[in-house]
Amino acid sequence: MLSKVTASVREAVRDVRDGATILIGGFGISGVPTELVCALLDQGARELTIVNNNAGNGKIGLSQLVEAGRVRRMVCSFARSSNPVEPNAAAFAEWYRAGKIELECVPQGTMAERMRAAGSGLGPFFTPTSYGTSLAEGKETRVIDGVGYVLEQPLHGDFAFVKAQTADPWGNLMYRNAERNFGPVMCMAARVAVAQVDAVVPLGTLAPEHVMTPGIFVQRVVQVKGLV
Repeated sequence: MLSKVTASVREAVRDVRDGATILIGGFGISGVPTELVCALLDQGARELTIVNNNAGNGKIGLSQLVEAGRVRRMVCSFARSSNPVEPNAAAFAEWYRAGKIELECVPQGTMAERMRAAGSGLGPFFTPTSYGTSLAEGKETRVIDGVGYVLEQPLHGDFAFVKAQTADPWGNLMYRNAERNFGPVMCMAARVAVAQVDAVVPLGTLAPEHVMTPGIFVQRVVQVKGLV
């Protein structure tokens, strides 16, 4: 099989088009593919829909993309940070108040399940999460056996940017601890999954039971040295 290793982050994001939907991994500051996001900033794509746990962490990465006016719509679970020292979404808050960016707030588990449904080829599903709240407005609801449910749609991506610890040339990924977060379901749900990794090891080095995302779900791998 052809190696999926890409020479640079610039090459890895070369074909992201205007209006694309990008699933970006990360939980807080863990497992954030910062170098890929910064490469996308240099690449120039606009009018993006971003799916992420947060609306940006710190001053580098997604916050820069928002501040540059490149994001049209944000789909996330946490649009604001509770950290008083370094609020993670200052750029997003300013753009949102000005009406220059759209927000879809999605409960964290629901967001993960929507991507899993997309990657598994499933259709809409019912969940009790958000029933009876403003997040259920405009969605189909049902009461089944006395429990209220909300109908949620699969969440597909044109691209997924994830961070892993190790990959082999075929794109099999191994993550470190919480670095895994949404990575596996994002790779499944995207048409093109791009993984930035700390190391690329020879084929056969990763034991099958250590592979957390099979290479069939990964199209590009790029080894990087971290910015932060």
